[in-house]
Amino acid sequence: MDTAGVTALGLSDEARSLHWLLTDLVEEVPGVLSVAVVSSDGLLLLSSSPERTAPAGPAGAPQPCGARGTEGPRGSTADLATIVAGLGSLTTGAAALMDGGVVKQTMVAMDGGGLFVMTISDGSLLGVHTAPDCDMSIVAYQMALFVGRAGHVLTPELRRELRQSVEAVG
Repeated sequence: MDTAGVTALGLSDEARSLHWLLTDLVEEVPGVLSVAVVSSDGLLLLSSSPERTAPAGPAGAPQPCGARGTEGPRGSTADLATIVAGLGSLTTGAAALMDGGVVKQTMVAMDGGGLFVMTISDGSLLGVHTAPDCDMSIVAYQMALFVGRAGHVLTPELRRELRQSVEAVG
């Protein structure tokens, strides 16, 4: 991997930028409990769980996501990532059977919360678990902003870097 742009924390500027975008999504959108970005082959790339993100850096450096201390399904971002990957696969298969084209977004409304899954341009998925009282339109809008910003930088090299950082922490 080209090391140009790699920071003192061992992450490239692009990886740190995606961590910042994810942190912003979690902290700025009311009702968001947890977030996971999953690669097209189902591997966790980014999450809102502190134990699954970049290490805390010096003042001014991106801090781990999930500052609220809220937890996703069963408290595990790995569980959320598995659910997001499975739901993505299921809806892609359904769309193929129905000649529906590419799945852009999936929403599951439950008594105890919501699950939103949005496709990122490279086939990766953004999954968001929410509280039941969240404003779904705000969540969907903010997810679309994240996808728009992340989609053009999520290169194979960056996905590899993010996956390696998750494995190093996990």
